[in-house]
Amino acid sequence: MKKNKFTLPLLTLLLIGTLFAQAQAPQKISYQAVARNASGTVLPNQTVKLRFSVRNASSSGTIVYQETQTATTSNIGLFNVNIGEGTVSAGTFAGIDWSNGAKFMQVELDPQGGNAFIDMGTQQMLSVPYALYAENGIPDGTTTNQLIYWNGSSWVTLNPGTNGQTLTLCNGTLTWTSNGLCPGNGSITVLNCAASVYNGNLFAGTPASGVSCVVPYTGGNGASYAGQTVASTGVTGLTATLTAGSFSSGSGTVTYTISGTPSGSGTASFALNLGGQSCTLTRTVTASLNSLYPAGSVFCGTGPSAVVDVLNPITGKTWMDRNLGAIQVATAYNDALSYGSLYQWGRRSDGHQCRTSPTTNIPSSTPQPPHGDFIFYSNPGDWLSPQNNDLWQGVNGINNPCPAGYRVPTEAEWNEEYQNWSSLDGYGAFASPLKLPAAGIRYTSVVSSGSYGYYWSSTLNPNSLSPQAISYILNIQNIQIISGQRSYGLSVRCIKN
Repeated sequence: MKKNKFTLPLLTLLLIGTLFAQAQAPQKISYQAVARNASGTVLPNQTVKLRFSVRNASSSGTIVYQETQTATTSNIGLFNVNIGEGTVSAGTFAGIDWSNGAKFMQVELDPQGGNAFIDMGTQQMLSVPYALYAENGIPDGTTTNQLIYWNGSSWVTLNPGTNGQTLTLCNGTLTWTSNGLCPGNGSITVLNCAASVYNGNLFAGTPASGVSCVVPYTGGNGASYAGQTVASTGVTGLTATLTAGSFSSGSGTVTYTISGTPSGSGTASFALNLGGQSCTLTRTVTASLNSLYPAGSVFCGTGPSAVVDVLNPITGKTWMDRNLGAIQVATAYNDALSYGSLYQWGRRSDGHQCRTSPTTNIPSSTPQPPHGDFIFYSNPGDWLSPQNNDLWQGVNGINNPCPAGYRVPTEAEWNEEYQNWSSLDGYGAFASPLKLPAAGIRYTSVVSSGSYGYYWSSTLNPNSLSPQAISYILNIQNIQIISGQRSYGLSVRCIKN
């Protein structure tokens, strides 16, 4: 029979010693463990034979005591014996000098109940029996149910665990655990990379920002798992990082954060191995950020805005985390780097949205002017003549300036959003998940930056004499909903379709 055929989890055994009032060597030590095979399956209702050896000073030191015992496992593989009551083959239990150097317990097992012992490992004996033989006295506890044990060099206190926890020896240290599983021993039955939810986008040569993958699993045992980092293959330069945590009992998810700079475009693959299961997580790396935006888009000097999601947990709606054309998420209400571009209603990204674009007062006769000038024609307040009410209507609408999968929000969506802010003013707008800045407004030139924020909706006001678009004005005092002339230049915050 091969040595690794059966395993006895020494790192999860529970040693229980009977405490004596006087400082004397113990006459027995209770030993409890679960017998499992190599795949972790318990060995129920089976007679096993064990050999215990107490070694002096080290795991390979002189055997000062040795005995054998026979035990029968329960229907969950559990067995109990008292070390000191077995058939002695070397030394005497009472003759062990517990005060002279460290002691190590070697456990050997024959799962068939014979004498073909398998070495299950050797562990230093820490709290038992040193807690029973206190040459210099045992310190008083400070908390009800607190444990005090000897770690080989000093007395150590272990505060109480919670109801249902098990006192477990994990890597030589006593630890309260759930179900006797040491930290990092969590397991699952399925890790489903194919059903992952992806957040953010990856672009060749651009550092990843706000990119993550939520991977579902089933069959969690409720125990903990260690953190891990996984390097990408295919497209290299990326790392998937998982923070240490605990599995749910049953189904749940784990979130990997993607960092680094992709070496090129294509598919980045991450070989995940977690909780005893594995799968390959794949992410597409796009050649450039520009490719996410509508064909023909013209960008201002800072280039296209990064496409990073932000979720309002109350409404359940996902938005871009910054204004269209902005370099970054707002760090303050008047953060100029977060202002972004100012769009005329219904117009695509043709360059007019740049804050210093040239101006003209000649209206366009087509929804896509052949130039990128800002058209401030004021009668009837539109840059386009004749007017077109079909612009910006939905993710596939004419002139939608947002990246793929996003669109200009409706009036109803804006209303739902601001009703959940902490205050109905500019402070509440910045404190919200969207972190809306006061980006100003453009008539012929830009005004009110840092004081007012103006945001377009895709909704038209059919009651106005010349149909205008619904916009939102955010200032220090309040929020105003007005019908704005389509020739005004206002901010756009895109919402995910």
